[in-house]
Amino acid sequence: MLFTLFWTFFKIGLFTFGGGYAMIPFINNYAVEKHKWITDDEFLDIIAIAESTPGPIAINSATYIGHKVKGILGSFFATLGVALPSLIIIVLIATFFMQVKDNVYVEYAFKGIRVGVGVLVLNAAIRMYKKLDKNWLSYLLILIGFTLVIFEWLSVLYVIAIGGVIGIIAQILKVRGDQL
Repeated sequence: MLFTLFWTFFKIGLFTFGGGYAMIPFINNYAVEKHKWITDDEFLDIIAIAESTPGPIAINSATYIGHKVKGILGSFFATLGVALPSLIIIVLIATFFMQVKDNVYVEYAFKGIRVGVGVLVLNAAIRMYKKLDKNWLSYLLILIGFTLVIFEWLSVLYVIAIGGVIGIIAQILKVRGDQL
């Protein structure tokens, strides 16, 4: 099981360009759908927590999933698996970058990768939206959060934190209303 955790997250780290947000659909595919290590609801919670805590979203997600599956050792191997490809790739890039930095084909490749990453992030957003409880408060929070972030009026971290607080308050009010 430890090797499966390591190898799964190694593949995610190796084949997802663009980092955290681009990895979300792959983490969902492997951890929820293929291996069934976590549920859809847990996945949404993990993404919210991983985004709002220090560190890369992929590392935080791998650490949590690894811990849920196999404890501390699971955390270690899942985190190592997702981080190791980036380390290897950045060492290779650092070694050869000066020799290829002015190469027009390398520039085109990076432009193409950026487009692909954008599609992956959009895909992750759509998948998360489909699993969202759809009510007026959810739509209002999406609209306000998107506006605040797109116009750079507020950091994503603050938007997530404020959304979390509003969600807690809404749930408390709902429970109190149900009990009356």
